[in-house]
Formats: sequence, structure tokens, C-alpha cells
Amino acid sequence: MRIHAHELQLEQWAEWLVANGEKPFRAKQILNWAYERLKTDWEEMTDLNKALRQKLSSSFHWKSLSQSSVQHSNDGETIKFLWELADHQLVESVLICSGDRRTVCVSSQVGCPARCAFCASGKEGLIRNLTAGEIFEQVFAIHQYLQEKGERVSHVVFMGMGEPFENYDNVLKAIQLLNDPLRLNISQRRITVSTVGVVQGIRRFMKESLKVNLVLSLHAPNQHIRKKIIPYARRYDLEEIIGAMIDYARTTHRDITYEYTLISGINDRPEHAEELAKLVQRQPCTINLIPYNPVPGLHLNRPEKEAIEAFREILEEHRIVTTWRYTKGKDIAAACGQLALQKKTEKNPLSLISN
Repeated sequence: MRIHAHELQLEQWAEWLVANGEKPFRAKQILNWAYERLKTDWEEMTDLNKALRQKLSSSFHWKSLSQSSVQHSNDGETIKFLWELADHQLVESVLICSGDRRTVCVSSQVGCPARCAFCASGKEGLIRNLTAGEIFEQVFAIHQYLQEKGERVSHVVFMGMGEPFENYDNVLKAIQLLNDPLRLNISQRRITVSTVGVVQGIRRFMKESLKVNLVLSLHAPNQHIRKKIIPYARRYDLEEIIGAMIDYARTTHRDITYEYTLISGINDRPEHAEELAKLVQRQPCTINLIPYNPVPGLHLNRPEKEAIEAFREILEEHRIVTTWRYTKGKDIAAACGQLALQKKTEKNPLSLISN
């Protein structure tokens, strides 16, 4: 079985080359072709001799996913990519364009084990984890697409399908690959991981000496409501989760963000805002309010604008830093909570990604 070439670090390339009778300096040549020139066809790497190219071709592959479809939002600021994996499973990732930012929302699993009541990703549960190469390749493929327009990926958020900390090792390796100066060289400070609150994952992550942003999918001001809309809440007590998030902020010196999806009649009342303010007061944090984005088959409603504004005003009165996420990609089901596990359909014959 051939090895996913994206997963090898520089020293691993050098070790393989030496073991196969080649000079270790060839490792940087390979990485230069792939990530500077964006050429991943072994035959195009003309400063490698033919015998080496043949050995590399028989031992490694660069592609584990192919583009099944691509959708553009009406405003042109959001693009949703549907990828088919080698085992014919499908995952989605989203490119969000805002000013100079080019943010990729990446998936870490096929499906999701969290099964949040308002989210499409977990409706059918978890199918499998993605490998580090499959995660990285989503970003690399979109980076290739952007390079054709003279742009590049600037930010990566692990907010697509899946719970990142339930695929910890592969997510960590993917972050290291994204941050690698010889690859995409994306700053750790421009990488964000969102978790539903896997406490052991949070505590393990804080020991990695990273400067990655951490977001908690909070969505409720208390444990009672949280258990109703987030089944994972039955595993972890809210106070325990908040304690882990505070420890992460202290250890990494990174402010934390709490995402709060506002669902009409469930968690959007003034008393909920008061309770939420009390929960997070005196923390170095931001509350990101996300009005619920409709998902077919889920009988939930988005609050009226007046209710959202009133909720935000209460938080601001308590001096809680608050943002209100502008919904992007709603018309192509690419907004928060709308990425869904897809079934295989006829493949789109047009592909943006070259081998």
C-alpha cells in the first residue's frame, strides 16, 4: 500500500531517501515541488532522476480525495467543496472569503459522534475518523484553487464535520503539517479548533505548547438545557468543561471563544442571557452568537432579530465581549451547523484539483 506523501515530515523524507540509496537533500526538493510549485506529479519533478521518480511513484501518493462537487454562494464569498475519499465516503469543507481573509473550514471526521440537536453533521452519527493526510489535503486542495487566482489560504478552522478531539492524534498532526514552514506555513495563531467539550482532549491539547485558538461549542447557559441539545453533555459536566477552558487560556495565553447557537424558545430568552453572563464573567473570552441556521428535518426555529439583539445587549451590559456571526453560505447549506453527511451521487466531471 502506498503512503500518503503529505503526511511525511522533512526528516522522514530524508530517512526514506537514505534507506533507498538516495541523498537526503532530495527531501527539500520534493517538498519544494509540492508546496512552492504546487506540482505533485512525480514526472514533473525534473531535477529528480528517473529511477528515483519511479521509486517514489510506487511508494507514495499525493491524493486521497477527489472533488465530487463545488457550490458557490450567491454573494460569491463562500464556496462549499464536497470531497470523495478513497473508500467512497464523502466529506465537506468550506472556503470563506472575507476581506483579505481566506478561511478554510475543515472536516476532521466522516459524520460526527456529538449529534447536536441543531446540527446536520451528526444526524447519522460517526462513520470514521479522517487521517492527518485527508485533513491536510482539504486545505492543500483549496490552496491550489486559490493560487490560480493569486491568493492563498490564510486561516484554518476545525469547525466542519466531526469532533476534532475525538480524532486527536490525526488533528494534531494535521495542525503540525499546516504550520510547517516548508508546507503552507499557516501561523498557529490563525488556526482554530472547535470542540463540543471533550475535557481530556482540552487538557491534553493545552500541554502541546501550541498557540492555537480554542473554541467551545457551548450553546446553553446551564447543564440542564445543554443536555437537551447536546447529547455529549451527558458525558461531561459543564463546570468541568468551563474549568478546562479557563486552564487552557491560562496555560497558552490565548483568549477563548464560546460559540452559542441561538434557538428560538430554547436558549434565547433574557433569563438565559443573564445566566450565560454569570457563567463566563471575569474570563478572558468572547461569546460568538450564531443565530440558528435551518437544517432540513429539524423542527427548530431561528430567533427574530429583536430577540437576538436583546440577548446581546444583556451580555454587553455585563461587559461580556460579544460578536454576532454574520451568516455566510446559508443558500448553499455551508453555514454553521449545515454541513451534512452526504451519500455518494454521480460525480461532477469538472475538477478544480490537479494531481
